[in-house]
Amino acid sequence: MSKPHTRLAKVIHWSFVVLYAYGIFKQVDDLSQLEDRGLLLFEVAFATLFLVIVLMRYSYMRRFDTFQGAREPVPKVHTYFAKAVHFSMYACFILLPLTGLAIAGLYTQGYTENATPDEVGNIMDVVLDLHGTAADLSYFLIVLHISAALWSRLKGEGVWSSMVPILQEKEPSKNKIVTKISTFEDKFYNRVENFFATKEKN
Repeated sequence: MSKPHTRLAKVIHWSFVVLYAYGIFKQVDDLSQLEDRGLLLFEVAFATLFLVIVLMRYSYMRRFDTFQGAREPVPKVHTYFAKAVHFSMYACFILLPLTGLAIAGLYTQGYTENATPDEVGNIMDVVLDLHGTAADLSYFLIVLHISAALWSRLKGEGVWSSMVPILQEKEPSKNKIVTKISTFEDKFYNRVENFFATKEKN
């Protein structure tokens, strides 16, 4: 379990971070901007490329353990929780370009925001809301992911060093506060696991 990520995995991970940041930075603020044919084609091309890269990233990264690089066994419940966060992030990353392509397609067909009921009742609004929700949720999940990575670094689990090239961990933290919280955390996950294990037996 202490085996670090491959160089390719690190390149894929950090390259995607740059791609995502660029996508957020250059996003269209107003649908009227899509009247520019060149911009519209660029948005379609970028969304398509983003989707392909996300699917390729998921296909490659799923072969690694969720806590790749961990020096000690991780409670199953903690692993399930981390997997749920990762899966949700991928769902958002897939939904973002799909809804973006849908928006571009609807726009070329003459749909706009606040369509009247006789124009097939605000279908563009629905897609825009879905796109916005996926974006907002992705922000939250990324913050959660980064927070978990920083906490793992504080504990000195080894997971941080398997992917991040700076502030490498040499050994588990000996800080009393960190150790105490970490112990409480593991006990909590183990209790949850035991609770569900007991329910299954009954």
